[in-house]
Amino acid sequence: MELLKRAREHVNEAIKEKKIFSVQGPYPVMRKLLRARGWVEKKFSTTIKVGSRSAQQDTKKVVEEKVEDGGGEEQWEAALHPEPGSASCWTQCWVKILEEEEEQEEVQWYAEDPDGIHDIMSAMVRDHMPTFIWTSRCSAVRYWQLQDHQMVNHFTGTRAFTTKEGLCVNLQNLPSFYQADPTTFFPRCYRLGDEDERQSFIEDFHLTAAHSLLKLAPRIPRGAGHHTPQSMPLPAGPASPSPPELLEKALQVCRMQLDRLEHRDIESDSPVLHVTDADWDHFLHEYYRVVNEQARLEPSVRQQEQCRALLQKLQGRLPQLHMEGIHNLWIIKPGAMSRGRGITCSARLEEMLKLPGKHAAPSVQPGRWVVQKYVERPLLIFGTKIDLRQWLLVTDWNPLTLWFYRDSYVRFCSQPFSLHHLHASRHLCNVSIQKQWRKAGGRHPNLPRDLIWSSHQFQLHLQQVGRREAWENVIVPGMKEAVVAALHSGRELVRDRKGSFELYGADFMFGEDCQPWLLEINVSPTMAPCSAVTRRLCAAVQRDILRVVLDRRENPGCSTGAFELIYKEPIVPVPPSLGLNLVVEGYSLMKPQLQKQQPQDKLPTMLPLVRPVMPKPPVGSRPFMNTRSPVMPKPPVVPRPPRVAKPLMQKHPMVTKPLIEPKRPAVLRPPAISKQLTDTRLPALPRPPVLSNPLMDSRPTVVPKPPVVPKPLTIIKRPTVTKPLERDQASSGAQASGGT
Repeated sequence: MELLKRAREHVNEAIKEKKIFSVQGPYPVMRKLLRARGWVEKKFSTTIKVGSRSAQQDTKKVVEEKVEDGGGEEQWEAALHPEPGSASCWTQCWVKILEEEEEQEEVQWYAEDPDGIHDIMSAMVRDHMPTFIWTSRCSAVRYWQLQDHQMVNHFTGTRAFTTKEGLCVNLQNLPSFYQADPTTFFPRCYRLGDEDERQSFIEDFHLTAAHSLLKLAPRIPRGAGHHTPQSMPLPAGPASPSPPELLEKALQVCRMQLDRLEHRDIESDSPVLHVTDADWDHFLHEYYRVVNEQARLEPSVRQQEQCRALLQKLQGRLPQLHMEGIHNLWIIKPGAMSRGRGITCSARLEEMLKLPGKHAAPSVQPGRWVVQKYVERPLLIFGTKIDLRQWLLVTDWNPLTLWFYRDSYVRFCSQPFSLHHLHASRHLCNVSIQKQWRKAGGRHPNLPRDLIWSSHQFQLHLQQVGRREAWENVIVPGMKEAVVAALHSGRELVRDRKGSFELYGADFMFGEDCQPWLLEINVSPTMAPCSAVTRRLCAAVQRDILRVVLDRRENPGCSTGAFELIYKEPIVPVPPSLGLNLVVEGYSLMKPQLQKQQPQDKLPTMLPLVRPVMPKPPVGSRPFMNTRSPVMPKPPVVPRPPRVAKPLMQKHPMVTKPLIEPKRPAVLRPPAISKQLTDTRLPALPRPPVLSNPLMDSRPTVVPKPPVVPKPLTIIKRPTVTKPLERDQASSGAQASGGT
């Protein structure tokens, strides 16, 4: 119970300081680091797979069933010490799964919590929102429900540069808004699903074949063009000569390309070289024979000099001419897949155009493939190809704030490099690919056992081969420039959110001159250790991430570990809005109806705001009126409206015709007692309303309501009734005579 009491106090303190976190996926190091800082985990729902059966369990619900508020000591003990096979022993299931997947490092931290105290604390914070969220996928978070103080390790919209297709498209548009040339750090790339880019790739393949023929010409110095690597054997036997016009066609095609690059084709009077598809097919057929050593070039001395001079001019215009090689090798990749899945290499144009359509992968759409130029002259270590994984951290997109990790690691292929054998074990350095060939024979004895080097070991090797300054002067500056430009290419498509951050993994390949070439940028790079080097570096990266995103908020001068701030955009102040300075010019006018209602002394003077200048009469002409200067006519005087006498309202006007009196409010009266009419001269009908003269009778006239006659109604003609006034006089006279 003492342990539970301390756990409850710890949870209350974490809730008060908003130190609640959620981690999705097996990230034991991140959990351990946050718990050491006093944070409490609110666990995600996890899916546990055992054999062929899968069951989805909500960890929070499992703990709620075992631990309830107000429960007795037996319930707490049952939660702390679950029976074998119960639902609350999910950590033991994770241990078995991770052991099967050979993730020994991730098992270590789960085994450190045998009593499940963290499950109990997770149940205590089930009604509180986490402040720090770490997930392996961006789709696991509902961003529209987040509050401002919550931190998430993902941004939305990053597919613009974290997919091969997105990086290919956006880097093509980079020069329009950022001063960087993507051809200096990113091998040219095309989308096979886009018809325009497909045609551009075909044209590029033809030009690269022409470059290769110029490099294959004999007696060309090594620095100007072709260099045969150690893995490429020289021709062993005699080969048939190629057609003499093959090299001449290659020279013509390269001259046309140089004129286009130097913009000399706009005003050129030279005839344009027209090459049909059939001509290109024949050209490529002969080119394949030469490259595969089935035919040989026999250039003249003049052609050799022309090839040498033309290659030197093209080298200044084409930054990728040196790394192209002579085999015209390209790499085909799915647009949005990782870990080397679906990647193949080919040097045949017809094969690359047909490959996306016949690929058997159901998850890859035929139109989502990209083709990229392969670096045929890479930097080799012990005759083996390498690449480098570099970590990046973005803490803000407006302004763009980029952190560069000083430590990285190098990955090796398991088999020697060769351009004649295009197997994945020789050309793809992904760990998931090479772990299948670690025990295969033919590898160099000096290669590390786990095929991983740290960046410090890589620097020591460069020093041993006489390239001491290459790391600081060529490799690191080149990688920094490449990642800054790549992030700029997709920043307009990323949705910025204050409080979010994201870790990226950039893969680089190096040329013979140590020039870095960006291959791709991965989102959510793996933190699972696959060697002793990655075990140390992955833990250090996660520790330094917390220093940047947590400690630096409270103390901007704190240590950020190996993360270096390499780029932060200046904040451009937005000027305050002062409105527009509007000026109105014209005449002051009044509405006509208002002019008639106002007296003359209150009418406004209709004078122009700007006095116009009258034109002078011509010399010698007779003036219209007189010789005096024209006088500006006065505005017309509006006549004063006549005064209309107000009618005198009499209290009791004389009425010559019966009027309809206004309705009076209903007054409740007692029921009237019916009386017989004394006047027998009139029928027994209701009398019409009598309007008495107000001067003679001051009593109000009561107008009875018409009777409701049931249907059918018998219409009786009413006798002629004299005028109300005459009838009243006759009635009064009869009464007077009767009284007498």
